[in-house]
Amino acid sequence: MQVHAFVLHLLRATVRRDNARDLLANCALPGELWAAVDGATLSSTELSATIGAGLFGPAYPFPLNTGEIGCFLSHRQIWAEIVRRDLSAGLIIEDDAAITPEIYRTALGLARTHIEPLGYIQFQTRALKGRSRLIDMAGGCALSIPERGGLRSTAQMVSHATARHLLTLSDRFDRPVDTFVQSHWQTGLRPATILPSGISDIADRLDGSTIQGAARLPALARLGREWARYRYRRGVAEASRHSMAPAEGGFAIGDAE
Repeated sequence: MQVHAFVLHLLRATVRRDNARDLLANCALPGELWAAVDGATLSSTELSATIGAGLFGPAYPFPLNTGEIGCFLSHRQIWAEIVRRDLSAGLIIEDDAAITPEIYRTALGLARTHIEPLGYIQFQTRALKGRSRLIDMAGGCALSIPERGGLRSTAQMVSHATARHLLTLSDRFDRPVDTFVQSHWQTGLRPATILPSGISDIADRLDGSTIQGAARLPALARLGREWARYRYRRGVAEASRHSMAPAEGGFAIGDAE
């Protein structure tokens, strides 16, 4: 199985350069640094060509910021590269990750064993809530399929078939990449999760997130935002319960063709 690592690195985030190189050196796979798309440099024409609104339900309640757009486009570039090189799978690691070697190598072996049938495996950085289906365990690392897919895109392994499928579905997008992947009622694929994964998020120890959230808002605006978030999460929970994506992971027959 040919698995290649792509360490996503925003070139202007120079304080992260050494960490990105460390990730590449310690990921136990052949790989490369991949220059992330800088959403702040995109023209209005480029933005309008990729961003939609209300493309599927539940509707994402917030406008995407340029960091989120650049992040999604970066993942799309790597999905396309997995397909172009005819790789069995790609491991995408963002440059604010850290690796705990012993746990990570166990998780990596677990992912390599199951990536072909499961398609998308997150190396999660935090425990998920709700029901999940245990698929396998190795050395204390648990591989499972949660009913409600996890967020975060710190590290994930993506199969060739899944990369091709997600590319087809995301010519235009209306939500962040992790939120899109979570939407298995739309994609037909429930993302699997490994925890512990040997991957942690150290953005706060570097320079903070390069995907900036909303600026500090007045109290009433914050309340409105939290209400919108609550309604969206309820919608996600409902859609997850009724999703037709296979509960055991992977695609239904014919979905990835």
